[in-house]
Amino acid sequence: MKHLLKMLDLSAEEITDILNTADQLKYEKKHNIPHPRLAGKTLGMIFQKASTRTRVSFETGMYQLGGYPLFLSSNDLQIGRGEPVQDTARVLSRYLDGIMIRTYEQSEVEALAEYGSIPVINGLTDFAHPCQVLADLMTIREARGQLDGLKMCFIGDGNNMLNSLAVGGLKMGMKVSAACPKGYEPDARVLEFAKGNPNFFLTDKPEEAIAGADVVITDVWSSMGMEAEKEKRQRDFAGYQINSENLKLAAPEAMVLHCLPAHRGEEITEEVFEAHADEIFEEAENRLHAQKAVLVKLLG
Repeated sequence: MKHLLKMLDLSAEEITDILNTADQLKYEKKHNIPHPRLAGKTLGMIFQKASTRTRVSFETGMYQLGGYPLFLSSNDLQIGRGEPVQDTARVLSRYLDGIMIRTYEQSEVEALAEYGSIPVINGLTDFAHPCQVLADLMTIREARGQLDGLKMCFIGDGNNMLNSLAVGGLKMGMKVSAACPKGYEPDARVLEFAKGNPNFFLTDKPEEAIAGADVVITDVWSSMGMEAEKEKRQRDFAGYQINSENLKLAAPEAMVLHCLPAHRGEEITEEVFEAHADEIFEEAENRLHAQKAVLVKLLG
């Protein structure tokens, strides 16, 4: 593994290795065992999209590993004033040991990796959110002891979350069902990857997708940058909410996860969110541990 650009690039063995490392780092953190595996290393963090969890978890994680995190707002970089991404990649490669970028276009992340000479981590793009999905898989495995054979259901927009969840889940032997309104299906690259896989099921009927699910996941209906579409999306996603009624169709004691931030009363009810808050915030914490594992694998 040279970079973390998207789940499509990872093998099942690489995912398992990251999760095992994340478990170990979480154990060490819980027991106050120092692990300065990246002492003397520097991570540049480019943010073209605002963030709570991504920035705090990467910055804290790099510090806990003994390295130095450098916050790079697009407002402060020449990349925000028109410098080609390939030039930025080559310059930063001479200063840093790794780059994490949170941006819009997947092509920008891929270009950083192509033209730079240091590891690049995708902190989120419109296509993929691998860091979040690694944390999700970690959380599910912690709670259930395994991933293979479990049914994961996603209800909502076929966005970066579903793109990455579907790929990650299928690679780890999970059954993946998704319910999206017509016109909001996952990316064609993901559908091509899942084509012919009997463990993948896509529908526009939430009750079909959620039936017997061990894990139920959702995300906001209007992601960052889609504010202009909010009213249309509110109409299109009516009926795609996780609530106490459709959750009865899932397996007994089904987990509910949400990558946050949550819009309670839209994609998930307040009642369901609070009933599963422990799982959701364990998932949020695991962003820290999963990303530290990625940093150790790439920069160590």
